[in-house]
Amino acid sequence: MEVRAKTTHLSISPQKLRLVCDKVRGMGAKQAVVVLEFMPQKGAEFVVKTLRSAMANAENNYDLDPENLVVKTIFADDGPRLKRMKAGARGRYKPRVHRTAHLTIILQEREGA
Repeated sequence: MEVRAKTTHLSISPQKLRLVCDKVRGMGAKQAVVVLEFMPQKGAEFVVKTLRSAMANAENNYDLDPENLVVKTIFADDGPRLKRMKAGARGRYKPRVHRTAHLTIILQEREGA
């Protein structure tokens, strides 16, 4: 049984979010939460919140035990980019691009559980 949770329009670039995702891929769900809580990166807050949502979905919607869940798939995709401008020297235009990300987590029940 697979359980998924998705968070969209996160205010962080996908490249920075992927660095956090790579650390918890394949871990047990409870262990991943503990690891993420002690990470200093901003993306760890987003990932732990989405991971807890996926665990709650598994427990409430499918009656699965959170102890037996494993992070099967976790990935960060590009979201919409907010394009802003800043005035530059000699009347020029300096673009500022604010990137956003979409985070998807898929949990799976541990084999033999």
